[in-house]
Amino acid sequence: MLETLVAAWKLPDLRQRILFVFGAFAVYTLGLHIPVPGIDHAKMEQLFAQGGVFGLVDVFSGGALRKFTIFAMGIVPYINASIIMQLLVAAIPQWKELQKEGETGRKEIAKRTRYLTVALAFLQSLGISTTLVRADILTANWWQLLVTATVLTAGTMFLLWLGEQITDKGIGNGISLLIFASIVASLPWQISKVWESVSVMHAWISLILLTVVFLGTIVGIVYVTQAQRKIPIQHARRIVGMRQVGGHTSYLPLKIAMAGVIPIIFAISLMLLPYTIANAIPGDTGWVYYLKRAADWVTPSDRNPLALIAYAIVIVIFTYFYTAIQFDVNDISENLKKYGSYIPGIRPGKPTTDYLDKVVSRITFAGALFLAAVAIIQYIAPWLTGVDIGTFSLVGGTSLLIVVGVALDTMQSIEAQMLMRNYEGFLRE
Repeated sequence: MLETLVAAWKLPDLRQRILFVFGAFAVYTLGLHIPVPGIDHAKMEQLFAQGGVFGLVDVFSGGALRKFTIFAMGIVPYINASIIMQLLVAAIPQWKELQKEGETGRKEIAKRTRYLTVALAFLQSLGISTTLVRADILTANWWQLLVTATVLTAGTMFLLWLGEQITDKGIGNGISLLIFASIVASLPWQISKVWESVSVMHAWISLILLTVVFLGTIVGIVYVTQAQRKIPIQHARRIVGMRQVGGHTSYLPLKIAMAGVIPIIFAISLMLLPYTIANAIPGDTGWVYYLKRAADWVTPSDRNPLALIAYAIVIVIFTYFYTAIQFDVNDISENLKKYGSYIPGIRPGKPTTDYLDKVVSRITFAGALFLAAVAIIQYIAPWLTGVDIGTFSLVGGTSLLIVVGVALDTMQSIEAQMLMRNYEGFLRE
């Protein structure tokens, strides 16, 4: 990896792209420290010490929510909008046909995703600001609430624009890199909390065990993320003009973790929804009290094994659902038949569809179990190690999967850029 980075740095155009990415990170880091007025930071720290949905959003905002800066919402509204749009495209036939129209269709869906991001960002900003006002953490009247929500929405849309600029002028996927930067930016604070807990308890052996769990999870993520099931594809011979093309064999690569981190994000959002709604209701007596206690029971934590089991089941179910959306075996089978390609030993048409469906179902089961294990390990780690890791999400969960996955994808993008330039140099010679 280091050799690849050194070689990429020696190429002027690649070096410029890498510097652009770091420049964008610098702008993002600056925005993380521009606060929104009217916040009581001492009470805000007490709120985050309780955990819950705010801690999850804070990880994806690079600690900006905890400081309540202009980037407090981070890129989370865009993530939610993208998931919703993918579900709508799968559910609405007209939108599915639009997606198949090539670049024009993709641009139209991207535009609709941005509009939905604006709406979600404003509603989420307004909801969080209202909750903070009720908790006497934010001082604001109704007009100031609207202004605060607008500022936070503008921060999210600026990050979306910055991510698109990174994709265009930098290396890798800009949105993924911004999420990566958000998680890494919150690391110093999270590590300091873990170190503080270990120092008080003098649990140095537990710290070593925690490090082993951390490194073991990384190895598992790299192994599963890179793993593929290669299905051989035989291409039929065809006559194009005066030439004969086809007749060769290629592979259809199927990733084990085809759904990526989306099932975990969806599952944790669903499991924390009752907690969010219950805590947005003022008061703590009568039916509100019982509602909040019920919400606590369905919120995943190391003290709630039943909620963890439910959390894992939701991840497995949604992994199958999202994989079916991302990889349509009917479309793949139809395309193979259309271009005269086939799987050796499998007849085109329905037999190919059934075969692909069986293979995808088997590898998705393994991928779903892996995602569920990675998601709940951050809740089990305190019990295994005896260390209160708090919001140290890099021990497991979505954050670690994103960090490792984005790092691997970025390195592959750099290698692809270098390979393309070497190939162009070979053609010029």
